[in-house]
Amino acid sequence: MRRTLRAFPVLIVAAAVTLLCGPRTGAAEDKAAPAGAGPRVGQPAPDFALKDQNGKTVKLSDFKSKIVVIHWFNDSCPFIERHYEAKTFTAIDDKYRDKGVIQLAVDSTGANSAAEDDRKWVASHGLKYPILIDSDRKVARAYDAKTTPHMFVIGRDGKLAYQGAIDNDPEGNKPGRVNYVAKALDELLAGKPVSEPETKSYGCGVSH
Repeated sequence: MRRTLRAFPVLIVAAAVTLLCGPRTGAAEDKAAPAGAGPRVGQPAPDFALKDQNGKTVKLSDFKSKIVVIHWFNDSCPFIERHYEAKTFTAIDDKYRDKGVIQLAVDSTGANSAAEDDRKWVASHGLKYPILIDSDRKVARAYDAKTTPHMFVIGRDGKLAYQGAIDNDPEGNKPGRVNYVAKALDELLAGKPVSEPETKSYGCGVSH
């Protein structure tokens, strides 16, 4: 099973992020997303077919005409642990699932135990959405996913509507934090353009 940092004291966790999870990127004040190899907002989102934690193949094209939220996932990343403990992603799923919004997590760690570990994570957190296993990291490269989490929101037209951070609170202690994904979903569901379509993601680095 992949090593987690849940039991580490806070200061040790902060110091260990770079060593165990890759470089931490992003800052609350640095909101501009840098140019990369992945799709830009307004461009078609790359299609993919990946197996989930139970071995079922899931294709992005299965959700044509749906709004899709994707977040990059690594169960050893303190940022992922924090957001799952805070129910950031499950709250999004609970709020928007009945409105036709699909949520997917993508695990590009390449670990041999990914399926087993992800099954345990899904069960322990009561997830109603799958964790897709991108063992060869082709999908991470296609999207230029940089961090766990790195968020992508795809509109009903199949084009990227938002990419970047989950919120404006990398440190996890900002009052009145803005959830960029929820904001984007509210705007899309209201038939409005996303007012803040790109931010800089933060978290643990994703290897390509």
